[in-house]
Amino acid sequence: MFEIVFTIVLAIYIFLLFSFTLGAKKSFEKIKKKDLPSATVIVAARNEENNILRCMQSLNNLIYPKNKLEIIIVNDNSTDRTGEIINEYIKDKPKFKSVVPTGQIGNMKGKANAIANAVKISTGEIILTTDADCSVSETWAETICSYYKEDVALVCGYTNQKDSGVFSGIQSVDFIYLLTVAGGTINLGKPLSCIGNNMSYRRSVYDEIGGYENIPFSVTEDFQMLMSMHKLKKYKIIYPIDKGALVTSQPCNDVKTLYRQKKRWGVGGLDSDIVGFLVMSSAFFVNLGIVLTPFFYSPKALYLAFFKIAFDYFFLFPVHEKMGIKLKFKNFILFELYFIIYVILLPIILLFSRKINWKGRTY
Repeated sequence: MFEIVFTIVLAIYIFLLFSFTLGAKKSFEKIKKKDLPSATVIVAARNEENNILRCMQSLNNLIYPKNKLEIIIVNDNSTDRTGEIINEYIKDKPKFKSVVPTGQIGNMKGKANAIANAVKISTGEIILTTDADCSVSETWAETICSYYKEDVALVCGYTNQKDSGVFSGIQSVDFIYLLTVAGGTINLGKPLSCIGNNMSYRRSVYDEIGGYENIPFSVTEDFQMLMSMHKLKKYKIIYPIDKGALVTSQPCNDVKTLYRQKKRWGVGGLDSDIVGFLVMSSAFFVNLGIVLTPFFYSPKALYLAFFKIAFDYFFLFPVHEKMGIKLKFKNFILFELYFIIYVILLPIILLFSRKINWKGRTY
């Protein structure tokens, strides 16, 4: 009986991943460089004194048509040296602006409120967002904006984690796995998630939905923005695999921070529809099947477990290859163990607690 159930669950899981692969591989037309729209990059920074300088340096190196790019750094009421570092760095760089949120816009809190304040003063036709713990490639803004044909409302890009060891390497593999699922579903016309550290949207469509102040508050504000634009049913939302749009994020330094990140994403994911829950459920049950295999041991069950792991590898490898990121086999194997643990434990944790502690704030 166990083998039959495991086979069915694995078949659903593989069908979904295969579908996501097809979606993620979709290609999209680009506009010519001379037609690139004006753009505003927004970074919300709260207590990021160890990261913000690196982020701003990478933004300063962006390649983009002259006088068409502005960069707004939001000091989200930091209590460390973040504001001081921002002001010192941008004082002789006219394309940079700094702002401190002076009030709450609508029902927005935290990062969403910080971004909403920046959008209010922005001038770009396209809004790009990344995080203070990220470094962007020189071609990031140019690549992302090149996908903005007239019918496109939102474009996302891929993010990896700086791989400086096993712990960070596992997180990087996890990021690419989750973003390939996100990209696949978005390109198939059924968006389930995105990530705000490599996200962009057309300013006019942002205004059309009423901005952040007109969408429900969420600890994953990027997801709510995505779904609000999708519900318009008027524009394309795309997620191309493009090395030129790569963003590299700093990994969580310890298990506690990683746990808080996963819990925040998990709480945000509760706003998903039935398709989102199907995707999450398939991952939960197929990984549970691997955990239970030793207790219901048979050669077939063991083959199924190995087949699942092998399929994950061939799901991840082409994306890493196209993005120019090395998929280290050791990191992949440890990711599989890590993935099993958090995919099974996270839903159980959320049954008992949905309180989020992030950047010194509780939601």
